[in-house]
Amino acid sequence: MRLTVDITPEHTRLAVDALSEASGLPKQRIKDAMTKGACWWIRKGKQVRLRRAKQEVAPGTRLMLYYDDAVLARTAEPAVMLANTGRYSVWFKPHGLLSQGSQWGDHCSLLRLAELALKKPVFLVHRLDADAAGLMLIAHDGKAAAALSECFAGRTMEKVYLATVVGPLETTDRQITDPVDGKSATSRVTTVPSGSGAPGAHSPEGANETRVQVVIETGRKHQIRRHLAGIGHPIVGDRLYGTAERRPLQLLAYSLRFDCPLTRRPQAFTLPDERITLTAPGPAQTP
Repeated sequence: MRLTVDITPEHTRLAVDALSEASGLPKQRIKDAMTKGACWWIRKGKQVRLRRAKQEVAPGTRLMLYYDDAVLARTAEPAVMLANTGRYSVWFKPHGLLSQGSQWGDHCSLLRLAELALKKPVFLVHRLDADAAGLMLIAHDGKAAAALSECFAGRTMEKVYLATVVGPLETTDRQITDPVDGKSATSRVTTVPSGSGAPGAHSPEGANETRVQVVIETGRKHQIRRHLAGIGHPIVGDRLYGTAERRPLQLLAYSLRFDCPLTRRPQAFTLPDERITLTAPGPAQTP
């Protein structure tokens, strides 16, 4: 079941009571939806999530509920914090976990999990496809978020990815500059020989696959996926630009290097070996 409710109580009421009455849903379902981030209210002129079922809402307060059984029933593998500098933290985001939530909920998002784990404000610095896995930064104050976001936007952040692509790809160091959605985009693709000692240099699961390292200078939506598919070698498990299979998308954000705008010191974060799981089996994907 999927429904939306947009109401403005005429007298002071508990949020859970007002939403239950307006939607016809049991209070327990409303409470679950609120906990998972599917309820919103207008507070101080801004639309923010309302999570407290017993929150009293004054007359004229606008409440919104975005209820979707399928979204609220979703589960995801937990994220793992790899470092915490105080003003930002570094996380491993597993396959299937969203970078941030939507109006329909945020319980399966890295941003919400980080907020619950650290009990402090969280700000999204950059995004990683839900289908992909790997390193992400989460800021803990607005100034840190702005400064770190500028590193990504200003192309001063070195971003390295590992991927397994379909088909044999001869040893190459290739630069792909095909525009993405009409905007400039640059990806440098290098094959990773098995046994070379380079990150991810173990044999791919199938003989008709090649392991590659990708460094991107820009961060367009689905840039790596589209660039690799564009040269005839889609990423294994890519349900959008290739073919879905039992493994998840074999794309991993492997390392981040940058001069920290907060400390003026160089920083480098790399996934530990146990998180390089490009050949891990996964559930069947559907388009």
